[in-house]
Amino acid sequence: MTGVVETAGIPPATSARGERLRAMLRSPSAVAGLIISAILVLLSLMALFGLTPYDPVAQDPPSRLQPPSAMHWFGTDQFGRDMFSRVAAGVANSTVIAVVAVTVSAVVGTAAGVVSGFYRGISDTVIGGITNVLFAFPPLLLALSLASVFERNWLTVAVAIAIVYVPIFVRVTRGPVLSLREIDFVRAATSTGMRRSRIMLQHVLPNITSIIIVQVTLSLSWAVLTEASLSFLGLGTPPPAPSLGSMIYDARTLLSIAPWTMIAPGAVLVLLIVGLNLLGDGLRDTLDPRNRGTR
Repeated sequence: MTGVVETAGIPPATSARGERLRAMLRSPSAVAGLIISAILVLLSLMALFGLTPYDPVAQDPPSRLQPPSAMHWFGTDQFGRDMFSRVAAGVANSTVIAVVAVTVSAVVGTAAGVVSGFYRGISDTVIGGITNVLFAFPPLLLALSLASVFERNWLTVAVAIAIVYVPIFVRVTRGPVLSLREIDFVRAATSTGMRRSRIMLQHVLPNITSIIIVQVTLSLSWAVLTEASLSFLGLGTPPPAPSLGSMIYDARTLLSIAPWTMIAPGAVLVLLIVGLNLLGDGLRDTLDPRNRGTR
């Protein structure tokens, strides 16, 4: 007797996944965030696979500063470059950097948080001390400092952002792990002589997966904003690679005569951040057990 009741012949795991999916689809913020994020991901895939109408870096002086039209949907910039193609490439650049940065920070931060909360002792003291030092700096200032030390390229920007977000994942995972280590099934596994590394992988980590997923989604939006901020300040991806932040910076002097050069990248940047935030909020409401009884 397993102690698990199956519903209508459906395996419990499948039933739980289906219920979570239905709950997510009932959340307006999750649906809106998913739609916005999916559209912008498709836009970035167009740029990554070279499917944009024009080359994002190709200059065409006779077509400079043309307003939006059927030929150039978002208009052109001061060098005659197609703004739609450049915005698509900028979204792709920001998305790739954000995904790499958050993946690294999630892996390192989660591992450190689990070790810190499960082992306690000296490891908790050392990891906690490093985390507090990183938290002492404003995130953007720390990213600026790290990005300015090394050569400018997309990997440097991604690593700088990853370092900034590692302590967030440490804090997010450490608290739940402290609670889980006192739960009966973890104590029972410990008393049977199971190795601690196996307990963390098989019993602790699966029970904090939903927390990590939500934090990853929310961190992606902040990573996109941080990358745009670094590019705006001249420490992001170097030209001629398009970046939403650098496009907004370049459009400052053109705002009065060609406002579309700022509106297009600015609006898409806002949509990307809002979409990821809405998706993260929806996932948090869906995956948080405390909210399931209120639906």
